[in-house]
Amino acid sequence: MSASPFRFDNTYARLPGFSAPWSPASVPAPDLLYFNRALALELGLDPDVLDGPDGAAIFAGNRVPEGAEPLAQAYAGHQFGGFSPQLGDGRALLLGEVIDPSGARRDLMLKGSGRTPFSRRGDGKAAVGPMLREVLIGEAMHALGLPTTRALAVAATGETVHRERPLPGAVLTRVAASHLRVGTFELFGARGDTDRVRQLADYAIARHDPDLAGTSDRALGLLRRVAQRQAALVAGWMNVGFIHGVMNTDNVTISGETIDYGPCAFLEAYDPDAVFSSIDHGGRYAYRNQPPVTRWNLARLAETLLPLIAAEDSKEAMSEAIRQATGVIDAFPEWYEDALLTGQRAKLGLHGGDDATDRALAGDWLALLHDHRVDFTLGWRRLADAAGGNEGPLRTLFSNPQAPDAWLTRWRTRAGGEGDAAADWSERAERMRRVNPAVIPRNHRVEEALAAASDHGDLGPFRRLLAAVQRPYDETPEQAEYLTPARAEVTACYRTFCGT
Repeated sequence: MSASPFRFDNTYARLPGFSAPWSPASVPAPDLLYFNRALALELGLDPDVLDGPDGAAIFAGNRVPEGAEPLAQAYAGHQFGGFSPQLGDGRALLLGEVIDPSGARRDLMLKGSGRTPFSRRGDGKAAVGPMLREVLIGEAMHALGLPTTRALAVAATGETVHRERPLPGAVLTRVAASHLRVGTFELFGARGDTDRVRQLADYAIARHDPDLAGTSDRALGLLRRVAQRQAALVAGWMNVGFIHGVMNTDNVTISGETIDYGPCAFLEAYDPDAVFSSIDHGGRYAYRNQPPVTRWNLARLAETLLPLIAAEDSKEAMSEAIRQATGVIDAFPEWYEDALLTGQRAKLGLHGGDDATDRALAGDWLALLHDHRVDFTLGWRRLADAAGGNEGPLRTLFSNPQAPDAWLTRWRTRAGGEGDAAADWSERAERMRRVNPAVIPRNHRVEEALAAASDHGDLGPFRRLLAAVQRPYDETPEQAEYLTPARAEVTACYRTFCGT
């Protein structure tokens, strides 16, 4: 490879004190397990140059491309409510930033590339299974239309990683709008380093909200934008039944993208209290808790920005800053509820109407799914069939086929107010199928695919599942095997792990 395939412009590396320059560890046998050619084209890269041994050397960390300035980012974070004053990239390195053909700046990060100054007691490595999980879930979220980091590549290393048992090693190359986190601000806020908080805030604004640059209330504006992005993101999670699993502040992005697919999972039988993470013993990050936890995390960001929001260094100015920041945090539930209802209306095939009526209709639908242990994804999808005149598939999801009768009458009455001709209902069904997926990365299918890849070197199940989740709204014969939920006894004991 004669020239670098990347055109880097590394602005974060030019911020002193926010990271530690570092190099990835060399590995004995780089081998490209996965390469996202479509994403490469989106980034303005030549996939034919990178999809082979030269790309494997870069994506495994053996070759640092020209123009890259690898560094480990520094950040802190609240983990399960407790503050850790120093975290940072313990097994990841930001290679650099590329400008895609649309003019957007994107981070390229290696994950699993060895120890860094922030590794603490970890080995800095990653295993094949968890890295391929990031591919599957990230690409599924992207196909579902939710903001997310994405995997450009996964390269096997030829090394053995020791966890509960020996596992084959791998490195993920992750693409993100940025890797700025609430925890990045917390690192300097906790130290009382207002100058660095201000520098970081101005950098975040220039990168994500340039229209705020130079305005007198830009710090408050940044807080508001981050809160609004997180409200929309988490509402999207809730509307597809996604549970992140570890919503620590170092996993909350300023960009509003989903990051870190470790102990995450999708609901099957609808249960608002569902927890799949093996480390979430108290259910802090249960499905129903994701909105209030997000608000709590945003309050931590607000605390770091208070000295910037204050007009001057006085008690009165700080009191006013607290009032303004509190106003943003208190507005979060309304922003979230509005985003949630917008998504629910689309899933119900409804246009705008009375908010209270539609919230009650959606809430009662979810209560019906919960009471009868109905699969979340199929419940919504089969409701689209009912809109098209075929109620049979929906009724078979209930132990009592007549259970949804009263609710269906309410729904049809509400929808009928928008037009009740047969053509209207047929069009409504098609609209609903465009927002209610048939295929999600069901947990048992994910585990089967990862086990085949990790234990037997068989990437076939992974590739077939990936192809399915990249077309979540297609209900075709070749997709059929991915629609079926796991048996109830499997779901009941399903646990996910961090993969560290």
